[in-house]
Amino acid sequence: MTYKVSSSEKLRKSGAEAETKALLYLMNFYPDSQDIHYFIVDFFNDLTGMNRTAKILWDLQSKGAKNSSPKSIGKELVTLFKNFISEINFKAYILFLGGVTSSFRIDNSKTSFGIENIKKEALELLIEGLIEECKNKIYIPNEQIKIDIIEKFISHVTFIIDEKKSTDYVRSIIKMHPHLMPEDIILEAIFNEIRDKQSSKKNINNVEGITIETTEDALDYCRHLTNNEIRLLTLQRILNWSILEKGIPEAFLEIYNRFPAEQRKDKLNECQANCCRALFNNNCADGFWTFFEKIYTLIIQHPQDSVTEIYRNIEDEILDGCPDLDVHSFKYFISIVKEGIQK
Repeated sequence: MTYKVSSSEKLRKSGAEAETKALLYLMNFYPDSQDIHYFIVDFFNDLTGMNRTAKILWDLQSKGAKNSSPKSIGKELVTLFKNFISEINFKAYILFLGGVTSSFRIDNSKTSFGIENIKKEALELLIEGLIEECKNKIYIPNEQIKIDIIEKFISHVTFIIDEKKSTDYVRSIIKMHPHLMPEDIILEAIFNEIRDKQSSKKNINNVEGITIETTEDALDYCRHLTNNEIRLLTLQRILNWSILEKGIPEAFLEIYNRFPAEQRKDKLNECQANCCRALFNNNCADGFWTFFEKIYTLIIQHPQDSVTEIYRNIEDEILDGCPDLDVHSFKYFISIVKEGIQK
């Protein structure tokens, strides 16, 4: 297998926002969200999801315009089509749209659909636009620009209409834990920080014209984010504290000072390592967020309580949901949250 990178591009602000919405859509709303670990920026396409072993890929093209016509939508499909005829077998081809004209959909209430929800006249214009764009691109071989191939490709495309605010996409990261939900101004700041990190991946190096031999080779160019990075960023912004920051939270000092002097450094490192494992254990993500919500609520309700008092008020079933943490690392993390809230 070989794959040559072509048509990478720089982002406009509107394009950057659309791509970040698309990333958070893949991370939280797409049916395969739990399987997507990497989000590769501007390599195969605007955005490509990849599983942890780099064997399964979800390809996505985004268009931020709010009123796209059928023909312009067809033109936007060209990079997805390039990947459809490549040697890579992508699991999905997704076009993420800021909006469409009223002439496009049969049922305007559907925001995720295939060609079954596209009006006949609109579909004809879409195909016309795609064929025109294919002829304008040197990376699409002429022998592939055939109506049967194009129709087969379009039957595999999922069209997503973006009708959510940027804050809604960030809110979805926190999921079912309303007590953790910050104000919209914080959610917007988190979205902007994710957007900036995503955009910065385009400036790491120039990949135009690079040929890779396997899909995992794409990761070598470091143009990706992971769902763990985004979860951690969100958590730290809520707390106003770096979870992985070196140092000892003031609330943990009393416990820390009880450790024998020669063991203090090792015990601290162990607590930090356990917290890292808990943060990045996708299999126990719900348990971790439930634990986080519980201690967050307890600290808000009882700000004067010590770390140990807070720990004793957490139900056993919540503690059991975080198998990567032991007593000291539970208390260490409680200290971090307490420090962040009370800054």
